[in-house]
Formats: sequence, C-alpha cells, structure tokens
Amino acid sequence: MCPRGFALSSDSADKIWQAALGQLELEIPRPNFETWLKDTSAKSLDGDTLVVATPSTFAAEALEQRLSAIISRVVERVSERSLNVEFAVTGERRAETRPEPEATRPSARLEGTGLRPGLTFDTFVVGDSNKLAHAAAARVAESPGLVYNPLYIYSQVGLGKTHLLHAIGHTLVEKGLEIIYVSSERFTNDYIKAIRAGAADQFRERYRSADALLIDDIQFIASKEQTQEGFFHTFNELHMSGRQVVVTGDEPARKSLLEERIQSRLEGGLVVDIQPPDLETRIAILESKASGLRTDIPVMVLELLARRSLANVRELEGSLNRVVAYSQLVDSPIDPELATRALSNLVDSERSRSANPQDVIQAVAERTGVDIETIMGRRRDKRTSHARHMAMYLLREESHLPSTRVGEIMGGKDHSSVLYAQRRFAQQLDDDPSLRHLIAAMRITLSGGLDS
Repeated sequence: MCPRGFALSSDSADKIWQAALGQLELEIPRPNFETWLKDTSAKSLDGDTLVVATPSTFAAEALEQRLSAIISRVVERVSERSLNVEFAVTGERRAETRPEPEATRPSARLEGTGLRPGLTFDTFVVGDSNKLAHAAAARVAESPGLVYNPLYIYSQVGLGKTHLLHAIGHTLVEKGLEIIYVSSERFTNDYIKAIRAGAADQFRERYRSADALLIDDIQFIASKEQTQEGFFHTFNELHMSGRQVVVTGDEPARKSLLEERIQSRLEGGLVVDIQPPDLETRIAILESKASGLRTDIPVMVLELLARRSLANVRELEGSLNRVVAYSQLVDSPIDPELATRALSNLVDSERSRSANPQDVIQAVAERTGVDIETIMGRRRDKRTSHARHMAMYLLREESHLPSTRVGEIMGGKDHSSVLYAQRRFAQQLDDDPSLRHLIAAMRITLSGGLDS
C-alpha cells in the first residue's frame, strides 16, 4: 500500500525514485551507481508502473539487463507496494534534486577528463585517518613530477582514495596541465583495443604525452599479463621524463597480486594509506554532505548516523541520502525518530530479503553441475572457475555480502581475488545473453525460496 498522504502524481513518482536511489546507493557498487543510475529521474507513475527516464538507449538497456531485479525489489520496499519499473530514454538530464557539493558549473577544461566536479580538495574532509594521504596528494598537485613520484594511495573501498585522485586531477587541470584519469578497466580496454587494431603507436602517444597519469583501482589488472606489460612500459616512460603518476589500490603494493616489477615501481615513490574515519571525522563528513543536499538536518541526527557501525564513507553518505529520501517520501521533518525508523526499516528489509549464502552456493552447484566441495576448493579448470565466479557474484548481488565475507565463505579467498571474480563474471553477463537468462532464472528461484 502507499504511505499515508502519498498521492499518485508525478511528484510522488519522484519521491519514490529518490528514496530508491538513496537505497540503491547503499546496495550496489559505486561505479555501477555512478555509471547507470546517477543521471536517471522519475518520469511518471501510471497505475502500477513507475517509468524511469535514462539519458540514453544504452543506459536503459544496461539497467534492464543488469540491475532491473534489484531496482524492482528496492522500489517495492520504499513504496510499500508492488510496482513495475520501466526504463525510457529522454534527452534531458535529471533535475538538480541531488546536487553535487559544488554549485558552480564545471570548467570547460574538465570536459573529456572524466573528473567529477564535486571531488576537489575543498570538499575532502580531513581527519586523523586520512591526513597523511591528503597532505601527500596536495603536495603532488602543487609540484607534479617533483615530489612523491609515483604516489600510491591504498585503502578499503569507500574511504576517499578516489576523491583524492580526482582532487589532484582538478588542481592539475586548473594549472593548464594535460592529464589522463582512467580506471584500470578503461586502461585495459584502451590497451587491448590498440593492440587488436594495430594502433599501439597511437596508444603510446596518448598515454605517454600526458603531464600526469592518474589510475584508479590498479588491483583489477593483476590477472591481466598483457595489460601489466603495457602499464609497466607506460609507467617507465612517464617516470623517466619527469611526468607525475598517481595510482590507487585496495591494499599495499607488496601484498597485491601485481607483478613484482610493478610492485617495485609503485613502492619507489610514496605509499600512503587511508584508514576508516573516527567518530569526529564521520560527523564532519556528514555535515559536509548535508550542506550539499540543501536540507536542514539536525546535529542530533548527524551524530546518530555517525555512531552507527558503518564500514566506510560511502555507506555514511548512503545512509544520509536514505534518511533524506525517506523524509521526503513520508513528508515528515527529519528528526532522530524518523532517522531511526528509516534506517531500521533498511536493516529489517535487508535481513528479510537477502538470500541465504548456502542456498546461493547450492543453486550454483545444481545449475553448473560442479559440486559444492569443488566450488569451494582450489581447482582452477575453466568449468570450476566459472562456477566459483558465479557463486561470488551472486553472494554479492543476492546475499548482499561484502567481498571480505564472500572470501571467507568461499574457503578463505583474498578479497581482491573476490573482487576480480565478481567483476569478470559481470563482464561475461554483458556479453552472453544465455548466461543472463540463466542468472535471471536463478534469482527467481532464490527469491521464491524467500517468499515461500
């Protein structure tokens, strides 16, 4: 049923979708949210159908194929009714309902760089857990190529290393320097495409002529020998010519699965880490995020959110968005009672809607014909690896488990190996319609088990 006082109008459609976005930001990986959901908006609510507007046909197809199941579940939870979700293409960008921290328009220099306008040094909240990384990033931005080259920043997900990478990029662009900011996946794709097209010279010219190369999440090239070769030579060329290199990862270079020669190069500059923020820093982060939402949020509510046991800054922000969206959805002012209700609903619904991990692994074993003991073991033939990757992917998507917990369940696998497996399986889903149908059928089975 609809929340009390909640009229079926275009305004209610927007409230439902904003509440859903607040929830989805907590549930799915940040790159997926930024790529597919950030620029969406509610178009209409017609009967039992919520129409979501997307900026392109490609985005609509991606949402339908990759995220429709989780989107439907979240929409049902926040609206308290069964709704069909459809995706429609619109040429208009989403209205400024969730503004970036910076209100000014991005500089024309930023076009094509991939840098997000809001991720600057001004919007980075400094505390004891990150002050060394912040200071190092600021020095690099001030004197690129002259100090701390390379700079390697590592941390768990959602603690701010990508923010610092973007902040360095912004500063260098404003100085008039040419930068290349890419994810490791983008670097891999560019390199492989260049090799296949016989365009290696163009690749080298592009990457080795930049004043600074900024690469995010370097751990994802660990299993790609050819890409590591390309990165190694690109790094050497830039470093020898005095160009700045900044890299982020999820663990110390020496403990990563990268080739030893790359580990050595990354450790040749400055290596800094970011730890989870303490209570005071969490409160400061929430105050900063709240100011960007243009919503009056009492200090007591910010303290309540800060004291919750959250793994990272991203979850802090997601919880704040959840409370704001819930307030808009039920048309009530934000106070500690409302915040507690919004977040307890989230916890309760997650407990009731998450698939049992053992059910997930059993379902994979039945569908693939690979027994559970083998899936959990160390065999690495193609068939077993495929089943294992499928299990790790579904444990994230259907059981909502973090990579560390998935690794524990799967026999003590390292979390970077889990992330790689999940990412690889998601790429296979993009390329294989029959595999998408199989996963859709498994999700129905798992959901049916929960509803029975």
